Amino acid sequence: MILKEFWARLDKPCRMLVVGLLVVLIGSFLAGLFHTSFYSVKISRIEFETERGTLTGLLYMPKGAGPDDPRPVIVTTHGYLNSKEMQDAPAIEMSRRGYIVLALDMYDHGDSRWANPIPPGGHFGTFWIYSQLDAANYMYDQPFTKKDADGNAYIAVSGHSMGGFSSFIAMYFDELAALQKGYRTIYTGISVGSDFSYARAVASQEQFQAAFGSRTVGMIAAHYDEFFFNKSDEEKTAQEKAITGTVVFKDFPATNSGKAFLGLAPSDPDGQAGQFYTVQSGDLVVDGQVLRGSEQGRRIIYTPREIHPWNHFSKTTTAHLIEFYTEAFAGVTSPNQARVNLSPNNQIWWLKEAFNLVALIGFFITVLAIAQIVITLPFFKNAVVPVPEPVGGIKSDTARRIYWLIAIAVTLLPAIYFPGLINKNPDAMRSLIWGTYIITALAIVWVVSAFARQNEGDAPAVIVRKAVVILIFGAALAIWLVRAQSFLNLGSYFNQPTTNQIAYWGVASGLIAALVNVIAYYVDRQIKGAEFASYGIVMKPMVIVASLAAAVVSIILGYIVLWLMQWIFGVDFRIWTLAVRTFKVEHFRTAMRYLPYFFVFYAINTIAVNANTRGLKRGSCLTAVLLNAGGLALWLLYQYGRLFAVGVAAYPDQTLNGILLFALTPILAIAAVYARKLFDKTGNIWLAAFLNSILFTMITAANTAMFWNLMS
Repeated sequence: MILKEFWARLDKPCRMLVVGLLVVLIGSFLAGLFHTSFYSVKISRIEFETERGTLTGLLYMPKGAGPDDPRPVIVTTHGYLNSKEMQDAPAIEMSRRGYIVLALDMYDHGDSRWANPIPPGGHFGTFWIYSQLDAANYMYDQPFTKKDADGNAYIAVSGHSMGGFSSFIAMYFDELAALQKGYRTIYTGISVGSDFSYARAVASQEQFQAAFGSRTVGMIAAHYDEFFFNKSDEEKTAQEKAITGTVVFKDFPATNSGKAFLGLAPSDPDGQAGQFYTVQSGDLVVDGQVLRGSEQGRRIIYTPREIHPWNHFSKTTTAHLIEFYTEAFAGVTSPNQARVNLSPNNQIWWLKEAFNLVALIGFFITVLAIAQIVITLPFFKNAVVPVPEPVGGIKSDTARRIYWLIAIAVTLLPAIYFPGLINKNPDAMRSLIWGTYIITALAIVWVVSAFARQNEGDAPAVIVRKAVVILIFGAALAIWLVRAQSFLNLGSYFNQPTTNQIAYWGVASGLIAALVNVIAYYVDRQIKGAEFASYGIVMKPMVIVASLAAAVVSIILGYIVLWLMQWIFGVDFRIWTLAVRTFKVEHFRTAMRYLPYFFVFYAINTIAVNANTRGLKRGSCLTAVLLNAGGLALWLLYQYGRLFAVGVAAYPDQTLNGILLFALTPILAIAAVYARKLFDKTGNIWLAAFLNSILFTMITAANTAMFWNLMS
């Protein structure tokens, strides 16, 4: 009864805050419960210095493991752009089975840092070459790592994508070192979503296989991997050679490279997925000198029907990893690993991820609720003005058709030109550039002809002003497209490669929306009675300052909740590639460098979302989500639907760029909701624009590769 009365006294934002915090708390508690396998595993954040920098990770220590009960150790790591948290599935499942696990941040990812200056263009040759080797060497020195009588450690290395390359290279370097030291640091290894292509920068596939020696080594080679496991040019048919890209169906055990890994000749029948092969490694040769003769080891390839990022989030891939480790470590596990033989299909990691999602949803609810409460407080009230009437002009079937044409154009153009914009490809943007010229010119002609017809009653100065405004937005978009290579180039200032791409696409998308809506306003909506004030662009300094302050306070309080949940339960808020994670000062500084560009996008985006949805009688919020994220969602559906249907993606040359949309698309959907809800509360665009730009820039900057010491 008391709770019921308390609830009745709360206004809607306060109720939303209570719900958001409860959802965060419940989600975080349950995520932490499954993360620790019901508190049977202690998880610690560790940091250690190496000769190349600082590495960080999550150390999973099963109850009972330690110097008195040393265990086999698994060092598992992520790929390009990701962090240690993306290794939840193998880390949880293997620690649950009694193994000690280190989920590693590679250099310049997550919280790890490469120490030395990185020359221009050298950023891609740092983090993945040495990360696994340095981590394995660190784990070798720990008293809880199990070793045999000769000092050989029972350590496995594994990684996804670039982490897989790092794992193979670690085994190669370890073998060279073992010939001098007399013992091996690394006992076994398996790559996920990576072949030998990049690792060839260190040695040939033949020499990698020789270095594996008597180890048991595996590969997970998904059929629909965007990057790797491709046939060589000599193996491809004429039809396959005509495909300019790698987002196609693969069958790695049937390729020459896959066969070689399994110890088969090119003329032999195709290798069988999921089957261990006993192979001769071949002689280990360096600079023409045989360092060690051939040894007999075991090899296996798994081929799940997945795309590259799916490996992170797959019960099938996780089962393959469990099977591999169980086989590789057979006979050397601790007698106290009571659950070592749990079925590979007995998995709980996905429950941790599910409750991470619950907490993530609660976080976004909490931030929105805080923002709505903050603007009721003294000073912050200045962010609120009377809510204007919706943008008018939809009064006939013709006007309605024009409205939807505008909405569809703003939704689809950034998606249609996504590959060209994200790559700054002048050829792919050419039609967009010429379209900008033509549409701008036609709009100006229309405005001028309206004066000539004298059907508006506007003075010449008003007509000129309209033409100049259209010209300014058209010129801004044209310059941004034509001089693409002049903006957001990788260096010491803009040191996140993919954030550069997303920011460039964002500004282009914002300018497209601005140009389309300005033309629509002058050519159609103003004539039909729409008023500029309806767009919510209030230029009062106090409104802008109070809105900025309210956004900053809301985000700070939201992140305080995040830090508390991580401190108490050891989890952050995430689902697959979308993560709200804690950050270091360097992440914040970098985010602030990108903020002006993202603000351009989110400010225009807030205007466009509200201009095109506030007049709807129902479903305006859902429509806003569809307009904001629908185009990119359709792009993903077309890209991957075609890949799984016919074996060739719609854009087979779009590898990494398509993957970026798995996080960007839901972010845009959330931003649309914030834009609609906060406009209705404040009567203007500023709070939503500031909140979206700061929050989502911070989320992006903290959750990708950042080359700390990159030189310009």
